[in-house]
Amino acid sequence: MRRISPILLCLAAVLFVGNSVYAQMGMNIFQKPSIADIFHPVVGGGAAYQVTHTDSPNAPPKEQQLSVVGKEVVDGQDAYWMEFSEPDKSGAGSTVGKILVNKSDFQMHRMIFQKAGQPAMEIVYHPDPKDAQSAQNEINKMTKVGTETITVPAGTFSCVHWKNDSGDNIWVSDKVTPFGMVKQMNKSETRVLLKLITDAKDQITGPVKTFDPTEMQRQMMEKRKQQQPN
Repeated sequence: MRRISPILLCLAAVLFVGNSVYAQMGMNIFQKPSIADIFHPVVGGGAAYQVTHTDSPNAPPKEQQLSVVGKEVVDGQDAYWMEFSEPDKSGAGSTVGKILVNKSDFQMHRMIFQKAGQPAMEIVYHPDPKDAQSAQNEINKMTKVGTETITVPAGTFSCVHWKNDSGDNIWVSDKVTPFGMVKQMNKSETRVLLKLITDAKDQITGPVKTFDPTEMQRQMMEKRKQQQPN
């Protein structure tokens, strides 16, 4: 599984890193370590980032947006729709994904995504406790370095610097919603804050279809069994 930023684990990387995206959804991956305290969602708020790939210097930078587009009450607690979008590789539009996450304990309740020009799909995930523990272990490796002032395209921010022994560095500020991220660096990419967003709207359009990858896999296995000679 490709390693991802703990701060974006809830949404950005989880939705768009690759084939392992479902392995970290649908479960309470956070047990409220200190770094989780930076989560402060504001409906309509968000941030746009520029991402450059340090391991592919000739690749053009891309822009990503992370925002809060709604709020619901789930089991008597506030939950927020966090949405992530980036331009589709085809250039035809944006790939968009969102999750409904509980503010108090980071419990994830629903996940929806939509590729440019395609119907919106709600992913039904049946969690594996091993995946949850693996994600938790990565988050627990983050330690607070101290306070630093850094300048990015969006301006100058006083930030708390977090890092781990693998070379992941994250600078966060309470001026940025929902995760406070001003800058993130790892061995493969750098992400910097381009601008703050105050009027974010849900980019998911049209009816939402339900997709259960586990059920689809079960049906495929059953079909193979039926096709096997007696």
